[in-house]
Amino acid sequence: MYEAGGTLDNPWLAMEVGADASARSATLRAAHEAFMVTGAVAEPVRDVVADSWRRSAALVGPDTIAPVHVTDGELEAYRVDHPLARVMPLLRDLLGTIAYDGAHLMGLSDADGLLLWVEGHPGVVRGAENTNVIAGARWDEVNVGTTATGIALAVDHAVQIFGAEHFTRSLHHFTCAAAPIHDPQTGATLGAVNVSGGPHLASPQSLALVQATARAAEAELASMLPGLPPTAPHLRVLGRDQAILDVGGTRHRLGRRHSEILVLLATHPEGLSAERLAWELYGDRSANPATLRAELSRLRQLLGPVIASRPYRLAEPVVADFVTVADLARSASVADALRAYAGPLLPGSGAPGIRQLRDDLETRVREAVLRSADRELLKRWATSPSGESDLEAWESVAAGLPVGSELYKRATARAATLRRIYGAASEDDAEIRRVPRQRTED
Repeated sequence: MYEAGGTLDNPWLAMEVGADASARSATLRAAHEAFMVTGAVAEPVRDVVADSWRRSAALVGPDTIAPVHVTDGELEAYRVDHPLARVMPLLRDLLGTIAYDGAHLMGLSDADGLLLWVEGHPGVVRGAENTNVIAGARWDEVNVGTTATGIALAVDHAVQIFGAEHFTRSLHHFTCAAAPIHDPQTGATLGAVNVSGGPHLASPQSLALVQATARAAEAELASMLPGLPPTAPHLRVLGRDQAILDVGGTRHRLGRRHSEILVLLATHPEGLSAERLAWELYGDRSANPATLRAELSRLRQLLGPVIASRPYRLAEPVVADFVTVADLARSASVADALRAYAGPLLPGSGAPGIRQLRDDLETRVREAVLRSADRELLKRWATSPSGESDLEAWESVAAGLPVGSELYKRATARAATLRRIYGAASEDDAEIRRVPRQRTED
């Protein structure tokens, strides 16, 4: 359903129920062509799509075809050893029959967008091969621009993409929905499951279906971990303003203040006094102690004995995505850290303690990527929401490319744009400049 301003209530859905798919398709094609000429985004393009178009435009063209990176025996060996191979039978049970009967495709990718499996109706599978929708091809934003899989991996959220919302023109006849699948122990993104087909897939049901399938896959993976009790709390706060806490088999979506409290307590396993916790939450602003006690009381009512007191602390260890990323970056596992870094920590929070943690974590990841000098990691950072305005990163991307290549031209153009924005005098200016990013609530 549309709100008064013409915006979908759910920004991750492509269309409201009852919308005219043909009319929407024509409007989106016009908006897509206008963007390719002017770089400006017009209605009815959603913010999540517009952001992806801007990231994609820096690295790929509208006629790009997904590159095939792995084939034959190498592909078979890779996917057999991949953690998601263990849930592929479940995915076939949940989506395979639907894909076959509905003339759709079911795809499963790794965290880098490499398609591990593509299955469905044989006629549809053969037709999709013309656009390299095949196992072994890379379908992340860096290589093929805006797709449901690309966005799901880039922003760590389930999303639906309709027609000309795809960046490349060859995909304008597709509708896709994809959802990320996470490691139940670390919270890192393992890959994404997607379903794709014609315009009839542009319904809330297809998005809900892939979300439910991804959660079922995560539960299945958790059941296979003898070393991790099924009730071990798992906290996810990266790239979202409302924390998700899985505990005791129940998933809780927390409000901002409760999210902040859990993050601070997870950072201080030794516990925090009421005064210290209040300062981390409110800073110099005077806060009635009763306000904090009330927040903690409500949190205990919601979560049970997860929160202990005197001092305030977590009663048992919590697996937190931001702690995992920090540990990976610290241990020089840069590729894993970047995969697990789904975005800034509680990006909308203004709590002093959260702001510090958020800045420290982003700096740690960024510096690890820049030190690595790995071309693929640099591209992934530069085209992420965190790195899209990072001048040094874009200059590093350009420095590792053949002069005159299409990607080199795009990277140098982006760096030149950022230098103009920051008022840098020359390419030799050593100061690192980054403009504030727009934050999107989950």
